[in-house]
Amino acid sequence: MKGFCPLASGSSGNVIYLGTEKTKILFDAGISFKNLKERLDEIHVKIEELDAVMVTHEHVDHIRGVEMIAKKLDIPIFCNSDTAKAICQTIDIRPKFKIFSTGETFSFKDLEIQPFSIQHDTLDPVAFTVIADNKKFGICTDLGFATKLVEMHLKECDYIYLEANHEEDMVHASSRPMVYKQRVLSRQGHLSNRAAGELLVNVHHEGLKHVYLAHLSLECNTPGVAMKTVSDILARKNITLPMTIAEPDKVTTPILF
Repeated sequence: MKGFCPLASGSSGNVIYLGTEKTKILFDAGISFKNLKERLDEIHVKIEELDAVMVTHEHVDHIRGVEMIAKKLDIPIFCNSDTAKAICQTIDIRPKFKIFSTGETFSFKDLEIQPFSIQHDTLDPVAFTVIADNKKFGICTDLGFATKLVEMHLKECDYIYLEANHEEDMVHASSRPMVYKQRVLSRQGHLSNRAAGELLVNVHHEGLKHVYLAHLSLECNTPGVAMKTVSDILARKNITLPMTIAEPDKVTTPILF
């Protein structure tokens, strides 16, 4: 399949598929090999056709499938050196790593990939922009705060996959322990619906075609709340954007090329 397709999004696992005429890759592999194969089959992609995995950071909901991918497929796992070291501490084999430097653009087949630094409670977390088929995609989740660097990289994207993790009032009202609330709401935690909306206002341009709201908390958010909060912020600036909620545990409607 030629297109961009979220296969899982949230604390139970994160995977995005990107396919062009020449390349089929994943961004993160946070679900089991079995589930990954089944979801790829749904979009008519054989798991053996994958060329690489790009990893954002070492939390298990982003690397759960890396070990079996490394064992069964022997394809490169792209990440920075700190993330590679952390992965090696959690799995039994050493994948075929391709190490990139955070902040430096690199090419893979027909893709131009830019990993850039974000704020999250891991060693060296990144988000990505990708140029594929003359389209620019922004993939940006698991960050507690949208820095000017984040804004700079997400500008001029045709498509953005952006975290809208929680509604702040729902976090405060939840039964979760205080340590969880403090982490999620911190600058090393996760992006709120409000922060996602404000970021979209700052990076909006006429060429922005579609946004996925991603990594929604199951307890401290709902698709309806996320969509309303972000839409209301955009509406105050007279911005209307097509938006889709990235599904937590099934294939989300793709962007086809």
